[in-house]
Amino acid sequence: MRPTYIRDAGYAFVSRKIAERTGNIKWLIRETPIALDDSGWRVLSDRDTAEYIRDSKNLFLADFNDICNLEPACIGIYDLPIGSNIQLVVEPDGRRRWFDNKTKKEIPFR
Repeated sequence: MRPTYIRDAGYAFVSRKIAERTGNIKWLIRETPIALDDSGWRVLSDRDTAEYIRDSKNLFLADFNDICNLEPACIGIYDLPIGSNIQLVVEPDGRRRWFDNKTKKEIPFR
């Protein structure tokens, strides 16, 4: 049984590189959901290019809890509003920090 970190979290569009483990979770963007179960989150890897993500075959739907299972730091940012555009920075000591890509300011974990 897979863990549930966030009840009724819904789904996110996720880069295939994350599922294939050829890239790490790096960029998260929250858009207006396009379906009832859509969380609005778009999860991209550190290896994605604009060309790669333009091809819809390179994105798939995943339960947001599965994303949290891969990267627990995602639990703390789930409630950020639509329009959020953030990046995960993993420090050499393993510490995770989120930054707002618009303001360049650190986002504290919630």
